[in-house]
Amino acid sequence: MHPDLTPLLGRTLAEGKTKRIIEKKDDPSRVILLAKDDITAGDGAKHDVIADKGRLATQTACNVFRLLKDCQIPVAFDAQGGPDWFIAPKCRMLPYEVVTRREAHGSFLKRAPHLAKGHLFPKLIVEFFLKTQGRRWQQHDLTCDDPYMIWDEAAATISLFHPATPFATQQPFLVLADSEVFSQPGESALFAEMSRRARQTFLVLEKAWQLQGRKLVDMKVEFGCNPAGELLLADVIDNDSWRVLQDGAYIDKQIYRDGGDLSDVVRSYQLVERLTAHFRLPRQRVILWAGSPNDDLGVLAEAISRLSDGQIPTVQIACSAHKEPVRAMLELARLTQELPDCVVIASIGMSNGAGPTLAAATSVPVITVPADYESFPDDVWSSLRAPSKVPVMAVLNPTNAALAALGILALHNPQLHACLRSAIEQRATNVVVLD
Repeated sequence: MHPDLTPLLGRTLAEGKTKRIIEKKDDPSRVILLAKDDITAGDGAKHDVIADKGRLATQTACNVFRLLKDCQIPVAFDAQGGPDWFIAPKCRMLPYEVVTRREAHGSFLKRAPHLAKGHLFPKLIVEFFLKTQGRRWQQHDLTCDDPYMIWDEAAATISLFHPATPFATQQPFLVLADSEVFSQPGESALFAEMSRRARQTFLVLEKAWQLQGRKLVDMKVEFGCNPAGELLLADVIDNDSWRVLQDGAYIDKQIYRDGGDLSDVVRSYQLVERLTAHFRLPRQRVILWAGSPNDDLGVLAEAISRLSDGQIPTVQIACSAHKEPVRAMLELARLTQELPDCVVIASIGMSNGAGPTLAAATSVPVITVPADYESFPDDVWSSLRAPSKVPVMAVLNPTNAALAALGILALHNPQLHACLRSAIEQRATNVVVLD
């Protein structure tokens, strides 16, 4: 125990295989999550102690939670207090593990043996598992711990299934009235929100890992409610919580589950701690360019704000590249130097050659939207028939132009990726094609 931590410790509220949850002595509304150096698999059947694992796990979790907080995802995290502990709001934990999957790995393959390992799901799959201990839930004996669960809202029942048995061949081993699982009024209403937030969290971290040259394929999260009744993503998200691939190989706890050498496990945890330290949001904006102060950029500005959930700011400028070419080039240079991570949308009427002119003078993407296209369709040709080294993109619909600009920025923005991808997945469908 760290001497500087001891004065902060109140009573121990819970202790698991890999961490202790301790009430903060001077503030009972807060807890301290103290990580251990233990690592386990197979419900504790396999157990080792790895020096420094507690520090690596805590640093990884804090790196992740800081990014999620920056992305406006409500999380039970206040601040990191030391190398192996952090402070969080006290939560009443909900008894569910919520697993989000981009690919088929682990127990999912046992439930769906017809799928190949790594089968891709264009639409994220979200699953719920009931957290249990000792193969019991209240007065009920269970065939396994942490069973796969399906809540039937209409029937007010929760069916439990073995998580490692082909789903198509089994019936639920236990069907509970949902009142035997729900512990607070309105808990049923939280399921949709837990599913939504699990998806949002995955999409944020999916892009964060892509930016580090790795691939997040599945992840487990847990939720709790603070004393005010607010739903928070709680517990921890560390290298025990997900599967991450590097060149097709796991760099997470799966190495340990598969019997890998402890030295390889340590190196993977060290690597993940270093990589997650780079998780952050970029500073970005969209430059909206009009040819005249009389031109209305309101439609584009509104579309950028709406489609990005207000994440991406805009700056508006009115300058004719025909009448004031020197000023136009100076303004473009100034704006792109101030914040280089940007996209220009030029909404120009009449002779709309300003878009191509701007594109020839900058390395940032330029999208031109021919204003008044419906009234003067021939004006589009100066945006389409561009000479060499003029990489302008022409989009007729202003909303589509805004979406295209955001798609460019989302390539290296986890929060924006989550926003845009979530809208896409609402209309996506997973299709399984068997050989």
